[in-house]
Amino acid sequence: MRALLAQMASAVGAVDANAERAAAALAAHPDVDIAVFPELFLCGYDLSLLEHSARPADCPELRTIADAARAASTAVVAGFAERIGDGGLANSVACIDRDGSLAAVYRKTQLFGAEQQVFRPGDQLRIVRLAGVEVGPLICFDIEFPEPARQLAAAGAELLVTASANMDPFVTDHEIATRARALENRLPHLYANAVGAVGDLRFVGHSRSVDAAGRVLAEAASGEEALLVAPVGEAGADDERVDYLRHLPQNLAVVGSFATRAPSPR
Repeated sequence: MRALLAQMASAVGAVDANAERAAAALAAHPDVDIAVFPELFLCGYDLSLLEHSARPADCPELRTIADAARAASTAVVAGFAERIGDGGLANSVACIDRDGSLAAVYRKTQLFGAEQQVFRPGDQLRIVRLAGVEVGPLICFDIEFPEPARQLAAAGAELLVTASANMDPFVTDHEIATRARALENRLPHLYANAVGAVGDLRFVGHSRSVDAAGRVLAEAASGEEALLVAPVGEAGADDERVDYLRHLPQNLAVVGSFATRAPSPR
């Protein structure tokens, strides 16, 4: 299995143009099984423009990408700002199968910083069958917590796919998190991160494919756009002694005076 990791800078607010660029990238790489575009790729990571750039999941711009996916027989995971039924907004990825059908929409559950002021958090994780594989989609800050990826793995995901807009100064956070989520769940992990700048935010790239042992199979550079064609690792551990899902510990009681402390506010 091969993937296209589309490390691209969005044209902020130019939803049509971004959709056309995604379609062109798919047309240029018909030999891959799945393509991953960054978080909020369709609109760009400018939260002040969401009233203009948010779209419902059945919008013409995502249809443009879906038509290109069907023509190339390539599954796609692409970030967009989703306008939901009651007027709210979600930070979402569209999961499009290789026949061009919208298989699912996943809404980011762990919102970062100012996102909490404009988006509603998702309230469920999803496993989506794309290109014949059970995919667990995640978005950026989601992967900095072990629990979402672990829940997906325990529920039967075969591949973790993350659309990201990780920025300075958090390069190390995602260098570690992308590999750790793969290793601890013995699942391959595809990670597509944005590049470019929006205001004071500089997105740091380093899109990568990580295998189930936490090894980086392919990686893009930090400061430039790249359409990285990468191999996709296989799920599972070579040594069953470190197949961690087989050896999940039972829930243990926590004892001691600290156990009753309330969590610190964010």
